[in-house]
Amino acid sequence: MKQLSRRTAIRGIAAAIATASGPHIFPQSVEVEALVKNPGIQLYTVSKELNANVNGTLQALRKIGYEEVESAGFAGLSPDQFRNALGNAGIKCNSAHFLDIGEAEPEDMFEQANIVGVHYIVGSLLTKFNSKLGPDLSADDYKRMAEFYCQLGFKAKKAGLQFAYHNHNSEFKEVDKGKIGYDLFVEETDSELVKLELDCGWMMIAGKNPVDYFRRFPNRYRMIHIKDFVKTRIPNFSRKPEAIPQSVVLGTGFIQYEPILKAALKNGVEHFYVEQEPPFVGMTAMEAAAGDYEYLTSLSK
Repeated sequence: MKQLSRRTAIRGIAAAIATASGPHIFPQSVEVEALVKNPGIQLYTVSKELNANVNGTLQALRKIGYEEVESAGFAGLSPDQFRNALGNAGIKCNSAHFLDIGEAEPEDMFEQANIVGVHYIVGSLLTKFNSKLGPDLSADDYKRMAEFYCQLGFKAKKAGLQFAYHNHNSEFKEVDKGKIGYDLFVEETDSELVKLELDCGWMMIAGKNPVDYFRRFPNRYRMIHIKDFVKTRIPNFSRKPEAIPQSVVLGTGFIQYEPILKAALKNGVEHFYVEQEPPFVGMTAMEAAAGDYEYLTSLSK
């Protein structure tokens, strides 16, 4: 019954988006201070909708309440066009994922980032450093990837930008004498050249706790991804589609976010991005985005 009422509420929220006259449909009580004051959303969550209608999708997100997004590509637009669409919707983009890092010229990427107006450029695991067939990287692979990203981070600094690394779940496998690949990568990178974007959901799927990592690596994390999954076998390091658990609306899976968010705030995290992985079951991506926003803004200090 609880799950049914939750789904009904989410659909009601999404229905309100289309008729809302103002930019916010979730006014905060003056008596309650939200734990996360300005939640953002990773646009991968609504990538299908974005590719079909950039302006309409951004404006719908703004009506939900999102004032900040993180991009993953520019939905087929030029950087100038994408920035104009963001401006028309009243949305800021402070961070951008680039999917062709290691292949494209970094100067082109930096130019695009500066046109859009982002500060953080984000990359993730690079299979080009895989020394063998299969998804697993060795300790040497992680060290070589760390060296590459430090060099990229140095160039980014010169362009007025900051590089950040985004994790998935596979990095948390042991690679050498009990050493975890992700830990090795973080230790091998310069803390000023490579900041971190912690994907809390993927870390939890791998059996690790974000709170522990905030404590272990202070002043490294600047952004987090906030996603939830149905309870599954833990740890799970696989990236195969059939092995990835179903992503669900925040608050309906197994991850308890209040302690994670409180630890993040204490440890220098600046941007909080909702991200829900497709496929979406029983709802649209926009309904899910509305439900995620409703959950996150319901958490108070």
